[in-house]
Amino acid sequence: MNAIRALRARVGLTQEELANLGETSQPTIAAYEAGRKAPTLRTLDRLAKAVGLELAVEFVRPLTREDRRSLALHEAVAERLRESPGPVLEKARRNLRFLRGKHPHAERLWAEWDVLLDRAPEDLIDVLRDFRPRARELRHVTPFAGVLEPRERADVYRRFQAAEADR
Repeated sequence: MNAIRALRARVGLTQEELANLGETSQPTIAAYEAGRKAPTLRTLDRLAKAVGLELAVEFVRPLTREDRRSLALHEAVAERLRESPGPVLEKARRNLRFLRGKHPHAERLWAEWDVLLDRAPEDLIDVLRDFRPRARELRHVTPFAGVLEPRERADVYRRFQAAEADR
């Protein structure tokens, strides 16, 4: 997970906007995101503070290929949620009702999704983009099936495969 890209996605800024707030340059932000440069913890802390956040370091198990693919799909769902929150949330709630009836053994996770779907879209987007273990577990039982059209899913998979080839 690229920390600078994740920070920008979280706050919805362009590279240039983050660079200006963090008192650095857009090419430096681009280099961090491309992996040509590695930001120090001090730099990450400065950039986080520049956008009103606090840096927290956490050690988690590495993302599996499936985790990375799920994250890529949910990144696309997050963008759709940002563009059209009403229809996306309606679809997710409908899916959740259906899934709940089919898989009662996952009630604990369905209850969490219930709470998340009642939050502000930006809070939900944070969960969809989160790489930590709890968010990974929630994405395994996502209520967002059908939010992306088949063509959109295929595009995500194509980009994902290209990114995996570059790993």
